[in-house]
Amino acid sequence: MTEPAVKVIAQNRKARHDYEILDTFEAGIALVGTEVKSLRLGKAQMMDSYAIMENGELFLHHFHIPPYDLGNVHNHDPGRVRKLLMHKRELRKLYARAVERGLTLVPLKIYFKGKVAKLELGLARGKKSYDKRQAIIERDSRREIDRRLKERRQ
Repeated sequence: MTEPAVKVIAQNRKARHDYEILDTFEAGIALVGTEVKSLRLGKAQMMDSYAIMENGELFLHHFHIPPYDLGNVHNHDPGRVRKLLMHKRELRKLYARAVERGLTLVPLKIYFKGKVAKLELGLARGKKSYDKRQAIIERDSRREIDRRLKERRQ
């Protein structure tokens, strides 16, 4: 059986800069019709969004999907709290790890897997400012090494 095509809608690049991603999980999202149409147009903002466990369920906060341009008066609320869909077993595993001190659930990217909208969640620990500087230094040094190796090959 073939894997369904994956079409990435939006990525949270800032999350990898601000957080150390310890593990990733895939979750479905409960959406209404106009939200799906707006996502298919590639519109989504996940800059300050996060996920929280409430009463054994997972919810996504501050995830902005703009209203569908061709929608009517029944268009969706852009900033509403959305339920994330995962198996109970996965939720228990995620909750066990998320209760550790200083860990956060951060959305990394949203994509369509076939016809279904999926969200990649990262279990993350916040970086301190000196960690961010160290990551920038390491990235720059890797670029410089790659550049010199490329020059040597030519």
